[in-house]
Amino acid sequence: MQGRYNVLFLCTGNSARSIMAEAVLNFKGRPNFTGHSAGSHPSGKVRPEALRQLEMAHIPTHRLRSKAWDEFSLPGSPKLDFVFTVCDNAAKEVCPIWPGQPMTAQWGVPDPAAVHGSEAEVERAFREAFFILDRRISLFLCLPLKTLDSLGLKRELDSIGQTMTPVNHE
Repeated sequence: MQGRYNVLFLCTGNSARSIMAEAVLNFKGRPNFTGHSAGSHPSGKVRPEALRQLEMAHIPTHRLRSKAWDEFSLPGSPKLDFVFTVCDNAAKEVCPIWPGQPMTAQWGVPDPAAVHGSEAEVERAFREAFFILDRRISLFLCLPLKTLDSLGLKRELDSIGQTMTPVNHE
């Protein structure tokens, strides 16, 4: 694998989990990684609770926006090296065929936007989602990408997706 990587985080609404993952990777992974995010049915807005989690971690939020995944299948879009699905709904959908056949993995995280309850309960859901994504991205950034073969890398990416089993808020 080369030394500069484009990573796309997919989710259905592209309003919270995938947005947080994009921001975390762009913050922690520079200059070797560029994070992107998109949704199969984007909401068109970023959840303020997600932005608050990023701001509390001192991660820039100024360029974040909700967008459709077809933006990344257009001519001139970045060549994707990795595509991570961060929600269960998007994992069940038919994803586009990405040019260059990027490495893919399922990193499902419960949807904090689906939590209904007190302000504290909603905030806790967003905080937990943020910490799960932050930990997985940190582990991903530690992988020796240049020395792993495709099969070994796929095993490692799937293993990262199993870390920090999500908490059920029901």
